[in-house]
Amino acid sequence: MIYAVSDSIGETAESVVKATTSQFVEEKFDVIRVPYVKDKEQIDKILDEASMNKAVVCYTIVSPELREHIADKAMALDVQVVDVLGPMMKAIEKSTGMLPRNQAGLIHSLDHEYFKRVEAVEFAVKYDDGKNPIGLLKADIVIIGVSRTSKTPLSMYLAHKKIKVANVPLVPELQPPDELFQVPPYKIVGLLIDPFKLNEIRSERLKTMGLSDGAAYADMKRINSELEYAKGIMRRIHCPIINVSNRAIEETAGMILEYVHKNQERYND
Repeated sequence: MIYAVSDSIGETAESVVKATTSQFVEEKFDVIRVPYVKDKEQIDKILDEASMNKAVVCYTIVSPELREHIADKAMALDVQVVDVLGPMMKAIEKSTGMLPRNQAGLIHSLDHEYFKRVEAVEFAVKYDDGKNPIGLLKADIVIIGVSRTSKTPLSMYLAHKKIKVANVPLVPELQPPDELFQVPPYKIVGLLIDPFKLNEIRSERLKTMGLSDGAAYADMKRINSELEYAKGIMRRIHCPIINVSNRAIEETAGMILEYVHKNQERYND
């Protein structure tokens, strides 16, 4: 058992722990993240638990007072602890003569881009697969296509570039939400795929679910019907179309960004 303790959200401490434990493939470790540690009482409780569980404590604490308290308490309890930030801060202080600000969570409070990325990822999850169509009107980009054309992976990939993406599955039996036709066309991109490639992908998907690959989901007649329906919706919207048959997610994402940028310029003109 390893505790990843921090006076902020604890991502750094947890990342260090996971990177380290990956080198010990013979053993599995329980990693417990403990964020927002602000006082000695919290530290005492954590170290007492660590002592009982014979655990290691990895911490990213900027307060010199709290770091010193951890070191003293850990020594008294014979708990193995690792100070991630302290030695590096001391080295920089000694080398430059500058004093650290000792402000918890500064890396994130200064990183506006970090929060934009988190917001975009949360948006992609919230409005994935046609959930809550009101999100279509809030999105930077809307992706449409039949099932298994990589709509969700593309949405998440673009979200990590701080772009808010919603996606809508096109199914013949379901009328697309009215909101889709209210979105400016330059924000929408349609995805198509070779029917045989889609048949292969869907058949594999059915197998992983323990179902027969002869189900209607992977039937060629059904697939062709879905693709024709999707083409009709895309023509109605007048959106650009990308064939994703043999494209990597990164390549398709680059094309989406290029199309949206060009179409926006034309739309504004």
